Amino acid sequence: MQVGLIGCGNMARALARGWGRPLLCADPIAERARSLAAEVGGEALRTNADVARRADLVVLCHKPSQLADVAHEVAPHAKAVASILAATPLQALRETYPDRPVYRFIPSLPVEVRQGAVVQAAGPGIVAGGDGQDSALDTAVGELFAELGTLVVLDDALLDVAMGLMSCAPAYVALVAEAQVDAGVRKGIPAAQGAELVVQTLAGTAELLRRRDNDTQAVRREVASPGGVTARGLDVLEHAGVRSAFSDALDAVLGNGHR
Repeated sequence: MQVGLIGCGNMARALARGWGRPLLCADPIAERARSLAAEVGGEALRTNADVARRADLVVLCHKPSQLADVAHEVAPHAKAVASILAATPLQALRETYPDRPVYRFIPSLPVEVRQGAVVQAAGPGIVAGGDGQDSALDTAVGELFAELGTLVVLDDALLDVAMGLMSCAPAYVALVAEAQVDAGVRKGIPAAQGAELVVQTLAGTAELLRRRDNDTQAVRREVASPGGVTARGLDVLEHAGVRSAFSDALDAVLGNGHR
């Protein structure tokens, strides 16, 4: 399947690096398209329409506000369209790209190293929970994005919520790591060594959670003995409002403000 990217920003680059195959690229900043094409052994094309003519699947990686303008160039030529645009429901994509297969995905930045979370909107033949009969194209497109990490199918109405959980999360995790390193520096651990310890602990804990079937309470119980040092640390984090902070962050992402 020949994939074409419309837009070559941060998330498009992460997708391209994760797929690791020649792609067709177009971007308003021509040098950005040329750079990405050179990196993955692909080809930078002059216009969005040129990409649409040659690609089997066009992946929309432009700004959501550009949906109509880009579609004016792409829609007459596209064979199939996949979107990673935030706040752009599947129905809006179908209306903009009528009479052709349309898919909606939200990826997270770790797709670059094939460790990303990717959520897909349920549609014809693609049903939340994994039921339904997929067409050959549905299957091929799903497998393409599944190469990038863990693919989860949800109702389209939940994709923006999912975005707040996993697409924004790399920045949150980086902030948590930074805060832990800073705490260690305050107690005398050099920043470089502290970062090694913290980042490896985050990576290892993620794998441990997978092996425990994502049972977060089980992992906490294994680490935190009653009355022990970890229990005291957890108590401080709870009283500091770590849960409400993440809840408020999700509200802010969804435009609901803070409690």
